[in-house]
Amino acid sequence: MDEMTLLPLLAAPFMGSFAGVLITRLPHGRPVIYARSACDNCGSGLSAHELLPLFSYACQRGRCRTCRAPIGFFHPAVELAAITVAAIALVATGALSGASDMARLWGGCVLGWALLALGWIDLRTLRLPDALTLPLVLAGLVECDLINPAALGNHAIGAGIGYAAFRLIAGAYRYIRGREGLGQGDAKLLAAAGAWIGYEQLPLVIAGGSIVTLLAIGIMQMTRPVTHMPDDALPARIPFGPGLALALWVLFLFGPAPWGTS
Repeated sequence: MDEMTLLPLLAAPFMGSFAGVLITRLPHGRPVIYARSACDNCGSGLSAHELLPLFSYACQRGRCRTCRAPIGFFHPAVELAAITVAAIALVATGALSGASDMARLWGGCVLGWALLALGWIDLRTLRLPDALTLPLVLAGLVECDLINPAALGNHAIGAGIGYAAFRLIAGAYRYIRGREGLGQGDAKLLAAAGAWIGYEQLPLVIAGGSIVTLLAIGIMQMTRPVTHMPDDALPARIPFGPGLALALWVLFLFGPAPWGTS
């Protein structure tokens, strides 16, 4: 691998660190860019060397240098996940021979990192923030224009169909059941899916997201403490975003037309 190919792997820990900031701050309306990072326990500001992904955590043995409170493994976990995203994108894109191939590689990484943050936020808060979903729609159209401009209309239509389809399904569910079933964030995430992979693959995104979500529910059922939970003890609301995010990313990298169709 040359240095240009390794750049996504080198950038991945820092993107994971930024994703961790988004996950912890964005749902609560806290500033993301301008606020200084600090210890959650004592409020001490973090120096530059303490912000080095993974390295600082290992050197400090997972504790704040000031108050010695445990930091927790959340941030290193997100950083490791971001590195995994870059590694899988490298494997999926294979040999890189030009600017278009580099655009594909970086597109897979950027999409994966954004979906990592979105999925994690949805698991924590049952929300998919507009601050991430809406820029992801625009980014998908830009990526398509860079790689295959002839497919831009297809992907723009896909964004519209993705949003409209989920809004119609959500409206029908609300009318029939008298309560919300799918949030607007899910509709915007499906719009992003249409922008990234076109309208033909939207049914695969929905099917894949449903399968992932059902598998997660099944695992929850099998691993719950039998003696402490009733048979019907499932969360009242189950996040659909992580399943959709995983299905979208896998289809973008490995689907029948990963880089767009005309």
